[in-house]
Amino acid sequence: MKSEVSSNVWDALADNEQEAANLKARSALMHAVRKAVESWDIPQAEAAQRLGMTRPRLNDLLRGKLAKFSLDALVNIATAARLRIEIKVRKAA
Repeated sequence: MKSEVSSNVWDALADNEQEAANLKARSALMHAVRKAVESWDIPQAEAAQRLGMTRPRLNDLLRGKLAKFSLDALVNIATAARLRIEIKVRKAA
């Protein structure tokens, strides 16, 4: 049995580098949106309305259900939360 060591959980879970990069980006966006929503200190129904989504969908986001959100959807949600998105690209190690 061969043992592998990964630098983070997404590298360990993903089947390839592209999938790991997508998971990392989605996770970062989801975390940022969650922090923003929690800082508003308003009921979930109001936060969901502000983001243009249903309360159950917002609940999925706040509970970290990453598989339910595409990168595109999270970019749109982050924009609705008035977050500015910056993408940094650098050469892989």
